[in-house]
Amino acid sequence: MKHHSERPIIEPNRVYSREEAAEVLNVSLSTVKRLIGSRQLRVSQPPGMRRVLILGQHILDLIANTEVKDPNRLVDDDEALGNDR
Repeated sequence: MKHHSERPIIEPNRVYSREEAAEVLNVSLSTVKRLIGSRQLRVSQPPGMRRVLILGQHILDLIANTEVKDPNRLVDDDEALGNDR
């Protein structure tokens, strides 16, 4: 994965593919698919198209809607994976 300073800026009016959304969010494609499936990330799929379209604003909305209000309640990667230290 690229360092955050190397990833492109999320443009609100641009249309992203699932792969591009994963890249700008620095997550896996399967994570993007889970976010879509849980309706945390809004997408469009015009009739007759297999391709899923993700508006940049919807990526920004996801980030805003999942903002951590209490940084003391953050779950670190090991806890999220169920690993003991």
